Amino acid sequence: MNLDLNNTYALVCGSTAGIGKATAMALANEGAIVTLIARNEDKLKATLAQLPQQRAHDYIVADFSNPAELKEKVNAYIAKNHGFHILVNNTGGPAGGPVFSAEIDAFESAFTQHLKCNHVLAQAVVPFMKDEAFGRIVNVISTSVKQPLDGLGVSNTIRGAVANWSKTLANELGQFGITVNNVLPGATGTDRLTEIIKNKSNKTGVTEDEASNAMKSAVPVKRFAKPEELADAITFLASKRASYINGINLPVDGGRTKCL
Repeated sequence: MNLDLNNTYALVCGSTAGIGKATAMALANEGAIVTLIARNEDKLKATLAQLPQQRAHDYIVADFSNPAELKEKVNAYIAKNHGFHILVNNTGGPAGGPVFSAEIDAFESAFTQHLKCNHVLAQAVVPFMKDEAFGRIVNVISTSVKQPLDGLGVSNTIRGAVANWSKTLANELGQFGITVNNVLPGATGTDRLTEIIKNKSNKTGVTEDEASNAMKSAVPVKRFAKPEELADAITFLASKRASYINGINLPVDGGRTKCL
């Protein structure tokens, strides 16, 4: 299947590692002109060098803890360069822990980095999408929006808010040829997963290998996802082939989530 993303512009958040980086690579390989966005310029430069060089890929340095700065930088980039047909919202998850013992600041920080920044970026890119009568917003969230995960209290809470924001936005923008969908990763081979495994090991007294194997055993396919497998799903949703898919939560979790 040819996804034909030639002559499209994509903005990919958190694109220097893990799912974000894999998504930037996948979109570029399908023909999209990709703008990376993250806070570490050295890592952005390193990732940029790995993208197919026959197209004018670029990057924006921005910190998602500061929505006002993010808004200013992205709007300035659009005014000087071009708008975006594709937005992939992807930000590292909050620290783990029980929801009851979470500090108020942890909720505020996560809400800012996820929902507020997603909203800032959507407002920045949608006018161009409307003009083009084509737009794709894909939010990388978590399977916790369907089934809360033990020990991720703040994440469960904020991810649910983002999913409802996304569904509402999908209802509002569908008439303009703009779709908004969520990809829900299960356990995926990223630095975030390594951190979760270490925490489980420390809390339970088992080795990291034992903690990892226990997590794999809960997945019907008995393994963790590769970031590239999430990127493939995101890239499909970003294409014209997915034009009638709107407002969904797509688990890419090997069947781990129990609910339909």
